[in-house]
Amino acid sequence: MTTWREFWDNPHSIYVNDRHKDVHYRDIAEAIAAFVPSLDARVLDHGCGEAIHADIVANAARSLYLCDAAPSVRAAIATRFAAEPKIKVLTPEDVERLPDASFDLIVANSLVQYLNADELTRALALWRRLLAPGGALIVADIIPPDLGPASDVIALMRYAAANGFLLAALVGLARTALSPYRRLRNELGIARYGEAEFLQRLRTAGFAAQRLSRNLEHNPARMTFRARVA
Repeated sequence: MTTWREFWDNPHSIYVNDRHKDVHYRDIAEAIAAFVPSLDARVLDHGCGEAIHADIVANAARSLYLCDAAPSVRAAIATRFAAEPKIKVLTPEDVERLPDASFDLIVANSLVQYLNADELTRALALWRRLLAPGGALIVADIIPPDLGPASDVIALMRYAAANGFLLAALVGLARTALSPYRRLRNELGIARYGEAEFLQRLRTAGFAAQRLSRNLEHNPARMTFRARVA
């Protein structure tokens, strides 16, 4: 059976066209940059994906570490930002070897749904260890248990209409329905958490946390949480 790491390491059709990918990653980068507390902050984007606009975040911080599990994704990021001294690309294993209190901001966007319960527990413990005193953890795009596929479709259509790729999105929806992503999602499942349940998981991991009023990504029905070491 294919794993999520293998899926993201190969070509896929999650983004309906280049315009979709560009807008998606620019919006994420701008949202992350808004959380950076100062120009002296050290930032980790854990599960960063292709991060094609990571320079926006780097410009708001002292350093930006990008971590993704897929080797091909890391290679593309390293090539894109080879001349950017603030940006470093790490494997998940590299992140685990970093010293305590390495970061002032850690962001995990659209990552938790691909982790099982044990993996999430380990990730939360790692992020707690890596946060410097006063630092913040942003965990974004958490999917509630009762959120159906229609929510994703509606959110994508609105996003596409607002950003000039509506026709491509309509074609892309049909393509995604038959794609390996849909099959893998059915086989491996997607982790879902209610607000109270995820807040409790954060508290159990040693964080004081709150749900933010807006999700970091474009689907407003999904959730974003900010946590600090309790």
